[in-house]
Amino acid sequence: MAACLRRCGKGLSFSISNLRLLSTVSQGLQENVKSVNLCTAINQALHVAMESDPRSYVFGEDVGFGGVFRCTTGLADRFGKKRVFNTPLCEQGIVGFGIGLAAMDNRAIVEIQFADYIYPAFDQIVNEAAKFRYRSGNQYNCGGLTIRAPYGAVGHGGHYHSQSPEAFFCHVPGIKVVIPRSPRQAKGLLLSCIRDPNPVVFFEPKWLYRLAVEEVPENDYMLPLSQAEVIREGSDITLVGWGAQLSVMEQACIDAEKDGISCELIDLKTLIPWDKETVEASVRKTGRLLISHEAPVTGGFGAEISASIVERCFLRLEAPVARVCGLDTPFPLVFEPFYMPTKNKIIDAIKSTVNY
Repeated sequence: MAACLRRCGKGLSFSISNLRLLSTVSQGLQENVKSVNLCTAINQALHVAMESDPRSYVFGEDVGFGGVFRCTTGLADRFGKKRVFNTPLCEQGIVGFGIGLAAMDNRAIVEIQFADYIYPAFDQIVNEAAKFRYRSGNQYNCGGLTIRAPYGAVGHGGHYHSQSPEAFFCHVPGIKVVIPRSPRQAKGLLLSCIRDPNPVVFFEPKWLYRLAVEEVPENDYMLPLSQAEVIREGSDITLVGWGAQLSVMEQACIDAEKDGISCELIDLKTLIPWDKETVEASVRKTGRLLISHEAPVTGGFGAEISASIVERCFLRLEAPVARVCGLDTPFPLVFEPFYMPTKNKIIDAIKSTVNY
């Protein structure tokens, strides 16, 4: 609990009731499970949120018929058009309405159709939602606001449907930024975000909507925010990532092991506030760190992780921190394979760092 309180940060609130809700995780993971993809897991989470709290509303462009990725399928039929409804094509208005709805003690679950189009709502998110609690001296808040947005590469999206804008929002005190790597994580983390007493931006890796399939508990469960997960233990180098990039990094770890390199792989899951303690403990053990994300390398969130770990672990580092990220260009279409941080790029960086 003390660690959770330390990670709450400026402008954020912590709720003891969320600890009680999180206690359902261990029970939920032992109950009935079903193999589903990430899109279906998101849909399940939304159904649970709407069913468990009559103050919950889902709205955005085309969500009434299921949305372009079909993540909201069946919600309007089950909960009615007063709680699940389409909006005009105006992201600033969508988020602004969500802030007002959340400020009236409701759960506003906003969908931005593609993360690339979250920028028109940037002012509402960073100047209104993030500062609502702080500027009122905690008399008012819009903590019931959750903004869902599909992000990242999709294989054919080009520069308007493939961006990873998470770093923009990681710079803003007062909001949380969460990115799942798999169906089980997506459902549990989304329910935690919806019930968290702070506004949250929840980026969903659209590449994995249909590709990622996993056994997911059918019941209501939550996973803790701001708690990284060591998904592969190792001794030679620490790898840190989030979202769809985790599967690429895991394949690199497997191939590196064939060359006798032991990699520890960490899923950050929550980028703000992020779990520095887990990453620090790993780097103190391995002496090396590699960070990988799809967003451009300059100003990406990997830079913040690198700076923080260098400050904390300078005397334990055996090599410079490596970053394998997207290029400093607009996201290309036909040249996407050259832009992406691929398995081979990560393997090369692992070997270079270990042999430094």
